[in-house]
Amino acid sequence: MPFDHYHIIESTLREGEQFSTAAFSTGEKLEIAGLLDAFGVEMIEMTSPVVSPQSEADIRAVVGAGLNTRILTHVRCHRDDALRALDTGVHGLDIVIGTSPLLMQHSHGKSIQQIIDTASEVLTLVRAQAPDIILRFSTEDTFRSRESDLLRVYLAVADLGVVNRLGVADTVGVALPQQVYAMVNQLVRLTGLDVEFHGHNDSGSAIANACAALDGGATHVDTTVLGIGERNGITPLGGLIARLYTLDRAYVQKYRLDLLPIIDQRVAELCGIEIPFSNYITGSNAFCHKAGIHAKAVLGDPSTYEIIQPQDFGLNRQVPIGHRLTGWNGVRERALVLGLDLDEATLRALTQDIKRQADVRPLALDEIDLLLHGAARQRYER
Repeated sequence: MPFDHYHIIESTLREGEQFSTAAFSTGEKLEIAGLLDAFGVEMIEMTSPVVSPQSEADIRAVVGAGLNTRILTHVRCHRDDALRALDTGVHGLDIVIGTSPLLMQHSHGKSIQQIIDTASEVLTLVRAQAPDIILRFSTEDTFRSRESDLLRVYLAVADLGVVNRLGVADTVGVALPQQVYAMVNQLVRLTGLDVEFHGHNDSGSAIANACAALDGGATHVDTTVLGIGERNGITPLGGLIARLYTLDRAYVQKYRLDLLPIIDQRVAELCGIEIPFSNYITGSNAFCHKAGIHAKAVLGDPSTYEIIQPQDFGLNRQVPIGHRLTGWNGVRERALVLGLDLDEATLRALTQDIKRQADVRPLALDEIDLLLHGAARQRYER
């Protein structure tokens, strides 16, 4: 599977701005961009400069920050939008136009031939104005578009010889992985161009679809931190990293994995939300082992119940023991952490005592520590 050569287009500062509680200041955008740059994302996509004067100023500020990552902006397939974007000094333009019957009727009102004509005009103009700029053309609502319409548009654009990359967008999260694979693979074979995938998560398939795109030959995947974006957002940065890590750690070794918890936490704070308990890698329960049988195995060999190693992300596993499901191996591990040498019979008896008390209410760690220290004192007083 071709997962060893891909690039992340991090869109927290574009798609992420469409999240309900996202309202990043210039300083906050610079902070997020700096963290993503340190993490190692290859490209950062920002909101179109035509949205507002502040959006344009923010692009200029991030472009001027001297980051290693390339700064892109996402604009409509309009001549004026493209020229305005070029003037900001960005390294690349992501140009988009809807091709589904719904968007053709309710968004821009153009026919397929008019879409081709407009795209040809705008893309040719951009390349003439900026010979070295990164230029992507994408359809919007790709997977509710007619395949014949898509191929007409993509092949006409590819024949222009001016774009670096084609984009496919699962705009409402409706695609199946096999559909994504088939479309991406077809574009790669027919055009020989790089292909980018943008997938929404309305039905929970964004990560699977992103991997299907890569499997089909895509070279770029759009992500946002925590998956924030319009409605249920898009492919989450951490989720994509987790999926690729489980296939082969070499696929993600180019990134500073230990920065992911910091990035997730900071964006959550700026949006006024909590990181979901079940979030990939950085959720509070991601490396928590509660059942006694799991705790015993994972304490002996973490790979028994962990496909991802928390230490690679600067994190630690948790083995809570103040509950009715606890096992004596977890209690023994806590005793060893405290420097207490307790025999198996004592530990098993303590475990049963914890279970009885936890049937009434869970015990805090300091309460368990008191029980352990008490058992140790009794042993030495004998």
